[in-house]
Amino acid sequence: MHEFKVWAPRANKIAIKIGNEATAMQGPSESGWWKASIDSADDGTDYAFLLDDDNTLYPDPRSLWQPEGVHGRSRVYDQRRFHWTDDTWQGPPFSGAILYELHIGTFTAEGTFDSAIARLDHLHALGVTHIEIMPVNAFPGAQGWGYDGVALYAVQQSYGGPDALKRFVDACHHRGLAVILDVVYNHFGPTGNYTGKFGPYLTDRHKTPWGDAVNFDEGGSDEVRRFFCDNALMWMRDYHIDGLRLDAIHEFMDRSAVHFLEQLSSEVETLSATLQRKLILIAESDLNDPKIVRPREAGGYGIDAQWSDDFHHALFTLMHMEPNGAGYYSDFGSFEKLVKALTHIFVFDGGYSRYRNRSHGRPVDGLSAHHFISFIQNHDQIGNRAKGERLEHLVGMNRARIAAALLFTAPFIPMIFQGEEFAASTPFLYFADHEDEEMARLVSAGRRREFAAFGFDGDDIADPENEATFLRSKLHWSELNEGIHAEMHIWFRSLIRLRRCSQSLNDGDKDHVEIRYDEEKKWLCMQRGLVTILCNLGETSPQFEAPEDSRLELSTVPSLAIVDGKVTLPPDSLCILSAEEPY
Repeated sequence: MHEFKVWAPRANKIAIKIGNEATAMQGPSESGWWKASIDSADDGTDYAFLLDDDNTLYPDPRSLWQPEGVHGRSRVYDQRRFHWTDDTWQGPPFSGAILYELHIGTFTAEGTFDSAIARLDHLHALGVTHIEIMPVNAFPGAQGWGYDGVALYAVQQSYGGPDALKRFVDACHHRGLAVILDVVYNHFGPTGNYTGKFGPYLTDRHKTPWGDAVNFDEGGSDEVRRFFCDNALMWMRDYHIDGLRLDAIHEFMDRSAVHFLEQLSSEVETLSATLQRKLILIAESDLNDPKIVRPREAGGYGIDAQWSDDFHHALFTLMHMEPNGAGYYSDFGSFEKLVKALTHIFVFDGGYSRYRNRSHGRPVDGLSAHHFISFIQNHDQIGNRAKGERLEHLVGMNRARIAAALLFTAPFIPMIFQGEEFAASTPFLYFADHEDEEMARLVSAGRRREFAAFGFDGDDIADPENEATFLRSKLHWSELNEGIHAEMHIWFRSLIRLRRCSQSLNDGDKDHVEIRYDEEKKWLCMQRGLVTILCNLGETSPQFEAPEDSRLELSTVPSLAIVDGKVTLPPDSLCILSAEEPY
């Protein structure tokens, strides 16, 4: 026997159809819930809903399994049947995390959870502590980034389905790797979203880049908020996920006295206490508002960390400037901005933004830099380029190594993107698989319009609906031990090892970051406790005094040495000095 429940305040009657038999559901309750117990239904039973006099079969909005895709029938899935082997798992502390973002579909040739398990030993040896996987909730078609998901409780079937995700998480924990899952709570994808047939999941009172906003504060919003909170708790409780990355929370339109993020962080904290293991929430936000990661007790939302785009933009524009400083990059491009990011986190913390044509942000006071995640590459910053170029493709091997060194010596928590650690030759492009021809055409046309703002020619843009675009984005693991790819891999392993073993580099107090720089000559000297980072992007060779008892730890120049207590840094180079006792 299985009890079926569905929230559908918009329906006057509902039947559940299993095989050729339809059974009327009882309801609705005062809050809009319908239910039915079916003796013949059990784990593996396929079912769908009939609403009112509509003969269309609709999948369950809370379906745990969509084996035939997002338009097909739902399948009953018993969360209890999987045998876990991670009973004693606690996970590494997030304050010392090394994050690695990956996309299951392109991480391996097979593009599945099971095939990804074979590469976990590589990540462990690299020094990664937390794997952040792009969305795996069910989305239309066989390939996509996952941000247009519509069945948010189900696991994408082309990746292997729900049991495969559990095998992947279990294998990660066996190797000491925590798992962060990217989730999308700001919109549903444009095709395959049937929630509107059931209830007011969206509201036209607010608008987002994807259309009507998720209903967090209008009529019926109590159950909508419950839908998303329950989803978050499910991933952490039933799939043993260690944390969630919340996509684009600046598109959460919520005027409630208790913001959705505050409710979510409170419920996750309670689950964490219940499970006796630390659970993490990470926000993607372009608001530059520290309230997001400030504790609830101090008037914040209680989110553990957020992505820090300002660091990326400041560093990227020193390495490579787009034509005419296009888009948001027009606000950056100087050492002053990079230094501001390293010492104050937000470059725009209340000052005027030329790109936005207004003041933006708020200062970060009294918060550790460990609440902020930095990167020089991620899925957006690569995949939202017309050709999907990685940093090394744009600026060359040497500058990519310099950027990596600045990333791992910055006070924030560092994150790298799949393949970055061996300078992967493959691009990472935007791809999708919409069965509807008109939707596919609109997506392709939309990408061309978006790139026009950055000065890209239409002929440069890969068609996201072409399967070849997806296949081109898959990593070639055969490169790992070849030529420059092997050199970059060694460089990343060395940087991560240095950071993991250095108390100075794990100090999250941004007030302990001391920087001298010369804008004209393009050099920078950053002091992090007993570690000194010297960077020269200029054309001269400045000389620096080496701190007492310092030794040369790493350098992009093999022949570099400390001579008579001084270091002469050639153009386009970086070195790291340390006076810490090694251990």
